[in-house]
Amino acid sequence: MQRRLFEPEHEAFRAAFRTFAEREIVPHHAQWEKDGRVTRALWEAAGAQGFLCMDVPEEYGGSGVEDFRYNVVITEELVRIGANGPGFPLHTDIVVPYLTRIASAEQKRRWLPDLVAGRRIGAIAMSEPSAGSDLQGIRTTAIRQGDHYVVNGQKTFISNGILGDLIVTVARTDPTAGHKGISLLVIEEGMEGFERGRQLEKIGQHAQDTAELFFRDVKVPVANLLGQEGQGFVYLMENLPVERLIIAIGSVASAATALDLTVRYCREREAFGKKLTALQHVRFELAEMATEVSIGQAYVDRCTEELARGTLSTETASMAKWWCSDMAQRVADRGLQLFGGYGYMKEYQISRIFADHRVSRIYGGANEIMKEIIGRRLASGD
Repeated sequence: MQRRLFEPEHEAFRAAFRTFAEREIVPHHAQWEKDGRVTRALWEAAGAQGFLCMDVPEEYGGSGVEDFRYNVVITEELVRIGANGPGFPLHTDIVVPYLTRIASAEQKRRWLPDLVAGRRIGAIAMSEPSAGSDLQGIRTTAIRQGDHYVVNGQKTFISNGILGDLIVTVARTDPTAGHKGISLLVIEEGMEGFERGRQLEKIGQHAQDTAELFFRDVKVPVANLLGQEGQGFVYLMENLPVERLIIAIGSVASAATALDLTVRYCREREAFGKKLTALQHVRFELAEMATEVSIGQAYVDRCTEELARGTLSTETASMAKWWCSDMAQRVADRGLQLFGGYGYMKEYQISRIFADHRVSRIYGGANEIMKEIIGRRLASGD
């Protein structure tokens, strides 16, 4: 099915980013997977080329182009080459929008130029050892004392956690007020008492730096409060649909890449004296994979259009996230099976897709939570 989401300017942007990725990412990614992180030089190179924070206003160094389709292009291209290390989508699509939407003018002047240029890297700290998808269960506290907050707590599974310089941190400013006591604070590299724990070892996405963070009596200026105190849960709920759409977009791109790799392999590989594609079972498998990818692509493209119109609902984004991430895992699994023993080898991209994608069914809210969100809305009749 022909996609109608992009205009010629988006395809020109895709070509430019693809060239950048082939030059700056592909030759180094294997080493980054061993190192567990990409280099800061990559971030600065991306910033210099205008591939970070495209929608940030020009006065803060951005392009001022509010068109999420450019963000989609970068996600798709990173997935296409299997580049799980560069946390550009997290930085651009999730962290920075909190600043552009609710930060004060002074905060924007202080933080946005460096984020756009890649001189500073953004992360968001939500998950804790005892609170993942349940954000109301967080225990990190931020108690105000005069002109600063004292932050204590622990975060885990934080992407960009090792390289991150600006951490949008979810904390309880009023431990007695339930979700109305949650606020967002920006904790900066170098603040006394802010420490990074171990870099976490994962079954996939080895080049993406994921870490534990510790806050021990960290004094955070009141000037680093994002938006209004006690409104953090509301801000999170407003931004999570976009995060879930990004996961869905990456999932479909992952499935499409797995499909392409599998089709090419089956056209070349022989078994029992025939090409694999001469076997009816294989053709049926490919047909089902292709159909699911096509359905997922049409849905996320429609969601992207709704986002541009401001009509993307929480339940629609949740549908996209759970179905597309589940679908992509099915496609990767079937592709790996058709590769046979070679599919289990790290040198084949299909094996890395299988391992790298698995977390998409967990982060951004586990898929079981997505179903609960959808089910509650259906049950309420709203």
